[in-house]
Amino acid sequence: MTSEVEREGSSPKLCGWSDETWAFLVLRLWLALRAIVTGLQKFQGVDEGGQAAFGLKYYKAMPDALFNKIAAEPLFLSFMAKPFTASLGYLLIISGLMTLLGLGTRISLVIQGVLYVALTYGLILIKQDAGVAWLGIHVALVALALAWAKHNRLAILQKW
Repeated sequence: MTSEVEREGSSPKLCGWSDETWAFLVLRLWLALRAIVTGLQKFQGVDEGGQAAFGLKYYKAMPDALFNKIAAEPLFLSFMAKPFTASLGYLLIISGLMTLLGLGTRISLVIQGVLYVALTYGLILIKQDAGVAWLGIHVALVALALAWAKHNRLAILQKW
């Protein structure tokens, strides 16, 4: 005797949501937290007492040594350096919050994808293959999330 689920060829739904919906929600949460925490880390520094602190005065998109190494490469797009580094932390936090809240989830995922591609470009220039691979996984996860975005639930703005 076969069950109704087996006859229909679909899996049972947990709380009325499909496996794809749950998968998208887990991926959405992971990508959101990754972007938020990474963005917040750009505002982390050490105060006068030697304690870890957060604040606008500590903002640094990347360590100077890394930036200088990338900037020394002939294929470096120097005209993009200042706007990119000035906005990176803010864009990560904003896009992460948007993803977490479901506020324009597709738009926020595209923003994250573009940021990860841009960061990958910098690491390609300095031949940091491990970092390139790591960011490649992030890009793949964003692409997967965009492919599953039709299964988005708990979103403030479902359409975008």
